[in-house]
Amino acid sequence: MTAALVPLVVLLPLLGAASALILGRHRRAQVGVSVAVLAAVAVVAGVLLATVDAGEPLAVTIGAWPAPYGIVLVVDRLSAIMLLVSAVVLLVVLIYAVGQGVADRHRETPVSIFHPSYLILSAGVFNAFIAGDLFNLYVGFEILLSASYVLLTLGGTGERIRAGVTYIIVSLVSSLFFLSAIALIYGATGTANLAQLSVRIAELPENVQLILHLLLLIAFGIKAAVFPLSFWLPDSYPTAPAPVTAVFAGLLTKVGVYAIIRTETLIFAEHDLSMLLMVVGGLTMVIGILGALTQADVKRLLSFTLVSHIGYMIFGIALTTQLGMAATIYYVVHHITVQTTLFLTTGLIERFGGATSINRLAGLLKASPLLGILFFIPALNLGGIPPFSGFLGKTGLFLAGGEEAAADPATAWLVWVVIAAGAITSLITLYALTRFWNMAFWRPRDDLDGYESVLLGSVLEAPEGATVTATKTTPRLMVAATTVLVVVTLLLTVFAGPIFGLADRAAANLIDPSVYISLVFPGGAP
Repeated sequence: MTAALVPLVVLLPLLGAASALILGRHRRAQVGVSVAVLAAVAVVAGVLLATVDAGEPLAVTIGAWPAPYGIVLVVDRLSAIMLLVSAVVLLVVLIYAVGQGVADRHRETPVSIFHPSYLILSAGVFNAFIAGDLFNLYVGFEILLSASYVLLTLGGTGERIRAGVTYIIVSLVSSLFFLSAIALIYGATGTANLAQLSVRIAELPENVQLILHLLLLIAFGIKAAVFPLSFWLPDSYPTAPAPVTAVFAGLLTKVGVYAIIRTETLIFAEHDLSMLLMVVGGLTMVIGILGALTQADVKRLLSFTLVSHIGYMIFGIALTTQLGMAATIYYVVHHITVQTTLFLTTGLIERFGGATSINRLAGLLKASPLLGILFFIPALNLGGIPPFSGFLGKTGLFLAGGEEAAADPATAWLVWVVIAAGAITSLITLYALTRFWNMAFWRPRDDLDGYESVLLGSVLEAPEGATVTATKTTPRLMVAATTVLVVVTLLLTVFAGPIFGLADRAAANLIDPSVYISLVFPGGAP
């Protein structure tokens, strides 16, 4: 009976998108449909997680076509975790967007366009997490990317169109790599089913495996924004409306990370590229955070920290151990919530202070203590200050790295170098975020050099003559949604033990591909 719920996580958002499109002239009805759909998906995801964690992973064949001929939807512990976290985050961000739309009278995010696109994006994200074959995974990516093109360019400003063009070109290149890899894999093995590929890929010649492996890593690396394939992200994400940026930063890159985890542990479990992944992970950390140091705008600063912290996840995947994978899963959950929270808070800062540049903000703590707290807590969390989840996740990764170094002295030097890079990245992240907080919140407004001291509701002149307006009031719905996510980030710390235990059980399934294979093919892969 529970298995019947699996297709609903994709079907409900698609039906909701169609309904929202039909109700284009009825804003309240659109909002009601969108909120109800994502709330329903969150409930379904919670039921699925409880079911699979009790030891009943689910595999559903669509249209009565048995695997590997038909579409297979698979929900194991990892899929269920990603579904639940994504549904909760998408729901909270939607509520934030509704509050922003009401305050702006829907000038920046037209409801008739935003809600259908947002639900289609949600369907693509959910589909990617439960796809049991490479082509359905590709379809999930394309669904969410098609919707993201619309969301990224909402408002039609020149800056957003330019950023959207870059994003679209990069996404199309990534999709081309992915589709080419699928075609080659199917040609070499005769299947795109993940469980069947787990057996057949290992039978191919080593050089063929290497080519296929690298093609998929490049495709997913672009989507996950790992170095050197992350150049597009800092210029694309900051231009979008705050809720769109928050979803992109929190979720879309993690879909790429999820795809890397799934393929590395299932398809290429016998083909080891851990050294390459470890180097890429270390470089992603360092290069990303060095870029953040040079930024005066908090949106771009957070975009670079987003890139750098993807490196931690790649490092955990490269360790290929149960502890490393468990720490990676925990860190993915942490980063989705914390990064989304920071971008939502940045949207509040922009409304309340009239800017996002460190040179044009001051005195916000006195004007709004709550806003200061909403930024400060996730900033400390992202920086890895104990006892927050960021510290716990990084500690888990470093412990797993230490165990790997002890077990394999030949590569121990590289592991310790990446661990050192991770520690330095964490410190620089903390420095960059607290520097912004000190300048924007703690610094007296009278200390603004070169700008007129302003009160809320007045106009702040930019050096180039552009003007930005500070808003007297911030909608309570936006503040409430951001507060909810801050609370969720704190719950990741309070309940770190049970959550890490769940991540460890998910990692145990990933380390043993036979669990996934027997789920899809109870009698063994043909």
